[in-house]
Amino acid sequence: MVWGIRARITIVASLVVLAVLILTGVAVVQVQRNVLTESIDETLEQWTAEIAQAADAGVLSSPIAVRGDEDSFAVVLGADGAVIASTPGMVDAAIDGPPDAAPRFSTVRVGDEEYRVMSARHGSTLIAAGTPIDDVADAGAALVRGLAVAIPIATLVLALLVWILVGRVLSPVEAIRREVAEISTRSLDRRVPEPALRDEVGRLARTMNEMLDRLQSATERQRRFVADASHELRTPLTRIRAELEVALSHAEPSDSAIMQSVRDEVVELTRLVDDLLVLARIDAAAQPAARGLVDLDDVVLREVERLRGDRSVSIDLSAVSGAQVVGDAAALGRAVRNLLDNAVVHGEGPVSIALREEDGEAFLAVADHGDGVDPRRAEHLFERFERADDARARSSGGTGLGLAIAREIVADHRGMVAFDPDYRGGARVVMRIPLAAPSPQVVVDGDERQRTGSA
Repeated sequence: MVWGIRARITIVASLVVLAVLILTGVAVVQVQRNVLTESIDETLEQWTAEIAQAADAGVLSSPIAVRGDEDSFAVVLGADGAVIASTPGMVDAAIDGPPDAAPRFSTVRVGDEEYRVMSARHGSTLIAAGTPIDDVADAGAALVRGLAVAIPIATLVLALLVWILVGRVLSPVEAIRREVAEISTRSLDRRVPEPALRDEVGRLARTMNEMLDRLQSATERQRRFVADASHELRTPLTRIRAELEVALSHAEPSDSAIMQSVRDEVVELTRLVDDLLVLARIDAAAQPAARGLVDLDDVVLREVERLRGDRSVSIDLSAVSGAQVVGDAAALGRAVRNLLDNAVVHGEGPVSIALREEDGEAFLAVADHGDGVDPRRAEHLFERFERADDARARSSGGTGLGLAIAREIVADHRGMVAFDPDYRGGARVVMRIPLAAPSPQVVVDGDERQRTGSA
């Protein structure tokens, strides 16, 4: 699965923020614990100082009054370890005196509770005070629970914001992509939208439009050259062919074979020029020609009659039925003619034609009984000047443009044409073109009539 830039940026940003928030949360919990512990230490230090002052003044009471939490304790031990004074609720905890005058803070567990204990030497006595730190643990747990809820919510909110912001930033790029996807060789006059901001995306759009300007200029020059060259070649070729026909009618038998060969080459060259001119016109057509309803079965029958008039060929029309499309009748006739010529010239045996309506499309299939087409080369045969190694050599009369012209015409009619990969016993070319939409019908006085614009 390939993730888009928008998704990748959102995921990376979310993961980074999640990691930062988790580390920050751990630090906050630790800081909170340290602050609360330091506050307890200050309270214990102040309490032990007050006990020491009372001992020095000789007014130390026994028991010692509890300060703060009711479970807090304090004790004064003599040099021999005997208890001099203590709070009423003395906790049985091991108390180690510090080795010097500096106070010692430690955390000890007594039963199910943890105590923060401070011990300090005061003369020959040891003063110790402690208080439970369950409030510190509770505060830490409450903070952890809050962060466990807040961090995922904050991450999701940030991910949503990043997704929206990145989408807005990339929206000009998506607009450029959609426009470029719709630009073809027949619509090179179109340009991608240029954002108002002169940022990276704006520079990309301007650079792409400059590239399209160069492509359009080069393509138009190429089209004009092909069209002009083809047009200029037609007249001398026609004249040469006519002169050869006249010369053949008066030629000596020894010269007839040579002149016949030359005439055949002129005919082939004329066909090539005609195909080039057709392709040039198709490529140059920015707007489609005037179109109307076309009975594709009539086109097929007309092209079959033409083919039968030119050569002796067996064609099976038993599977031809009616199918109506919207298009250019002359162009569709040329496409059907090229498919028929391809089957007759490069195939063997009878040619079978099938025409029917299928799944909202006109389905036309032209099959021959030759050696078939290598499936690995089938798609390439629709490229211009492409021939198979054997069946589609120039000696067979093909220019290598017939199938390319047929595909261009069919594509211009929102259809497709391809070899049938499942066909056996020869080659079959399948053409599909969307059917004409049925005319709306209205009922007038019980009769169904075609709507013509007025009731």
